[in-house]
Amino acid sequence: MSSPTEDRQFKRVILKLSGEALREPGSHDNISPEIVERVAKEIKKAIKSDVEIGVVCGGGNFWRGASASARGMDRATADYVGMLATVMNALALQSALEAEDVTCTVQSAIEMKNVAEPFIRRKANRQLSVGTVVIFAAGTGSPFFSTDTTAALRASEMNADAIMKATMVDGVYCSDPKKNPDAKRYDSVTFADCLSQDLKVMDSTAFTLCQDNDIPIIVFDINGEGNITKALAGDDIGTMIHKG
Repeated sequence: MSSPTEDRQFKRVILKLSGEALREPGSHDNISPEIVERVAKEIKKAIKSDVEIGVVCGGGNFWRGASASARGMDRATADYVGMLATVMNALALQSALEAEDVTCTVQSAIEMKNVAEPFIRRKANRQLSVGTVVIFAAGTGSPFFSTDTTAALRASEMNADAIMKATMVDGVYCSDPKKNPDAKRYDSVTFADCLSQDLKVMDSTAFTLCQDNDIPIIVFDINGEGNITKALAGDDIGTMIHKG
């Protein structure tokens, strides 16, 4: 399948960053200032293409609610701790963006007025429309939902044209490329094909939100030089999941 590159000139996007992507591989540090700085520099370059950017950060470099729950912690409590982990990543990214003279703000789904604005949909929409990078923190504000679902929800609320999902692989494959060296990478694939082949691009709640609201997902490798800028600017990169 060929990638519909003509559909990649997006006006407004949500960039989904996993917490693990902000940690240096093999390091004992939870977060790498160098990686966060690189992400901020790439976002700054993308802004020059006039794209409006919202960001959702995961918190897996600090905490995973599901793992803590499996070890005996109350699941809702564990998820709330995970939401706080996403705030730490969001604040680190905000600091790096401000160092690059990028106008940005953190909006948190859990009120913490001393460090972040509360999430207000209409205000976030206005901020995006004037070029402010809005970093959405603390997940959805409710337990039992992933930050992938947060990205899908915020993309729907902000009328975003696409979600850019930065991962540790360069796209979506027909099977796990780590286990199958002959696995085929798709340039583009439909939501229906992802479901029929059980490709697990996102969790089911996030994926259904994107499918129902016709929000394409671009899956790309965060580690490639300039890949964030390329994805945000609409370059043909990674795999596009679309309605077809």
